[in-house]
Amino acid sequence: MTSQEKRLSFVEFVAMIAMLFATIAFSIDAMLPALPEIARELSAEAPNRAQLILTSFVLGMGLGTFIAGPLSDTFGRRRVIVAGAVLYCIGAFAAYVSSGLEAVLVARLVQGIGAAGPRVVSLALVRDLYKGREMARVVSFAMMVFSLVPAIAPLLGSVIIAGFGWRSIFLAFIAFALIGSGWLWFRQPETLPPEARRPLNAGALWSALREVLTHRTVLYAVSVQTLCFGALFATLSSTQPLFDETFGRGGEFPLWFALIAVVSGSASLVNAALVVRLGMRRMVAVTLVVQLALSAAFAVFWLSGSGDMPGSTLPFALYIGWTISVFFMAGLTLGNLNAIALEPMGHVAGMAASATGAIATVLSVVIAAPIGLMFDGTPVPLAASIAILCAAGVALMQRMPRS
Repeated sequence: MTSQEKRLSFVEFVAMIAMLFATIAFSIDAMLPALPEIARELSAEAPNRAQLILTSFVLGMGLGTFIAGPLSDTFGRRRVIVAGAVLYCIGAFAAYVSSGLEAVLVARLVQGIGAAGPRVVSLALVRDLYKGREMARVVSFAMMVFSLVPAIAPLLGSVIIAGFGWRSIFLAFIAFALIGSGWLWFRQPETLPPEARRPLNAGALWSALREVLTHRTVLYAVSVQTLCFGALFATLSSTQPLFDETFGRGGEFPLWFALIAVVSGSASLVNAALVVRLGMRRMVAVTLVVQLALSAAFAVFWLSGSGDMPGSTLPFALYIGWTISVFFMAGLTLGNLNAIALEPMGHVAGMAASATGAIATVLSVVIAAPIGLMFDGTPVPLAASIAILCAAGVALMQRMPRS
């Protein structure tokens, strides 16, 4: 029986894809409430290093993105997604039993490599079954469900930590991955028939990568995307320490993060309403200019001493507003930059999507990790760094070729 004859209902298919997408968000955001305890237990002498728990996962995800798509073209979608989930679970269990921070970071790297399967191949699976507007409809609905995960993941993580300790978060990751991959394995037939599969060709991979790295428009778009990812991941890494150490609101963090996620989630709606009229390049450039101004102003506000106002809620309110603006910036730039990068690569779209996504993700970790380690008890290093990243992004957008 073919996959078309045994196709899942629209609602079940969307829910399954949304859960596979959500593996990434859950793996990052549910860890945020655990960072203070991880720092105390595994890195008391250098508490900022606990943030590497997040960036090591992102690094692994970026490395896995290089190969997940091509592997699924050779071995089929289901096998690669499930194999990725198995590797993800192995990494999660290794992190659960590890006694040192370095071992946990290696385990998180492995976990991230495994997570690339659900991240990349799920889109290919959707593409196998749906075309054009129907595909866009599936992805839109799945992303609507997926967008709820960042809002609830820190709260769920804090509940798990309170009841069972921070290491139990890794067991929750295993359960989540088993449910998602089991759902796929037992309910979704393979969508790529054997006759449509392609041999794994190192030459073709290298050729596509070389084409991506030598096309000037793609190179500029990926560079700006790297800067935006770097700003986003640096903010994620520093958010919990800022709540806990700077504002003394660590206990409230999951609720405030849920508010930030819900409000900034509307960026996709704003982008959809404006991008047709303004164009992708202008949307990105204007957004970066606005974020540059906001981040610079927030850093100056704090450097002037205004951030140290005993009894005043203004600094915290401004911090919440600024953090929302950073997440909003990501919603208004990353999708558009991805589209700009892939626009001239239609003849190698699959390879180009894997290559550009992997390059931007891996290099963003090189940017985000040092910014997180600069945390000094104030938002100044983060805000100033994001202002610099936005300034560099604006300069690159001005020089980006038109074709």
